[in-house]
Amino acid sequence: MRLTQQEIQIIKSSVREVMGEDASAWLFGSRVDDSKRGGDIDLFIEADLPDPRTRVQKNSQLWAKLQLRLGEQRIDIIIAAAQSEEQKLIERMARETGIRL
Repeated sequence: MRLTQQEIQIIKSSVREVMGEDASAWLFGSRVDDSKRGGDIDLFIEADLPDPRTRVQKNSQLWAKLQLRLGEQRIDIIIAAAQSEEQKLIERMARETGIRL
């Protein structure tokens, strides 16, 4: 995994602050592969946020907080409602190939 321990802690604490204590975060994409270089930080977040508008709002808040704390980085965030019956392909891929933070 190509994140420092400090970056992991910043991501985890930011996710908890914005999404709630029960939120879970996964890193997926190229940053999971130590043999690759560069790439953005792809995060999959599962949180108790059933309302899509709230998820969009929280996504923006989390992105801004991470930019301030990590410095300018390319960060992609996908948020899924916890306990959702419907699971998109990207969500399944993030869980299966990602690393839970």
